[in-house]
Amino acid sequence: MRLHLLVLDGVFDLGLAALTDTLSTAGELAGSLAQAPAPIEVTLVGVRRRVRTAQGLTVPVVPVHAVRNPDVVLVPALGAKMPDTLAARLACADVADAVVALQQWFGAGAAVGAACTGTFLLAESALLDGQRATTSWWLAPMFRQRYPRVLLDDSRMLVNSADFTTAGAALAHLDLALSIVRSCSPTLAALAARYLLVEARGSQAEFVIPDHLAHADPVVQRFEVWARQQLAHGFSLAEAAVAAGASERTLARRLQGVLGKSPLSYFQDLRVERAVHLLRTGSQSIDQIAAQVGYADGVTLRALLRRKLGRGVRELRAGA
Repeated sequence: MRLHLLVLDGVFDLGLAALTDTLSTAGELAGSLAQAPAPIEVTLVGVRRRVRTAQGLTVPVVPVHAVRNPDVVLVPALGAKMPDTLAARLACADVADAVVALQQWFGAGAAVGAACTGTFLLAESALLDGQRATTSWWLAPMFRQRYPRVLLDDSRMLVNSADFTTAGAALAHLDLALSIVRSCSPTLAALAARYLLVEARGSQAEFVIPDHLAHADPVVQRFEVWARQQLAHGFSLAEAAVAAGASERTLARRLQGVLGKSPLSYFQDLRVERAVHLLRTGSQSIDQIAAQVGYADGVTLRALLRRKLGRGVRELRAGA
């Protein structure tokens, strides 16, 4: 398998290292298997001759025009992590050149993957239009507004859609690299994950800070303030709209645009966030916590936590 890492200037050091180290570890371990898969040939490719990481380290890249068409292309994160700096970075000329390269490689049959802010570069190519994808959770509002045709599921750590694989924030680069190894050999991927101490994790939902996202829009922010005060009392769309200073339809549209959720779904997310906090910081029973977040009993709350986070009460209390 020929695999290209498309590296742009200011690449996120941790993301690039996570990809290269995971793939090289898998390569070293392949020889210990009874049936070793075909090797993954990794090439660092750039649209500029000189590439430095966000921390100023030089990256030895091969020019795009000097490489053969790959089987797989992965895009590590850009060093710009906040909406304003990321928007400015995406306006640079090398991004436009990278988009052309991605479109050409995909047209030649390559599978394409990206992680964290690298998903924005992939979305710039329009290749993700109509496809399911994920991205860094705190940039989800920006992603939705910038790429409305992409079906974003920012709760997922890894999303596979047609010929594309996208991964969430920072250390999701590990998940992206392991998914490529898994496509060659599930056994090798499991072995590499054990050596790297990477546990299975399907969701980044637990890491999302709803308040951080809510501040992207004043209507959503006012709804979030009201919702936190109402967790134990139940949800009313009419009351929520009055508190947010908007019509019910406008409130629903704003929440969908910023968070990709309905008002009720976001209200449930806040209940989950509060329940997890209480589980980890106190000794109350699950029934007592359920009452504080508006559920009749602990059974219902247990089921919600398992469905939303994929973890049980014991795991959450232990911080697992």
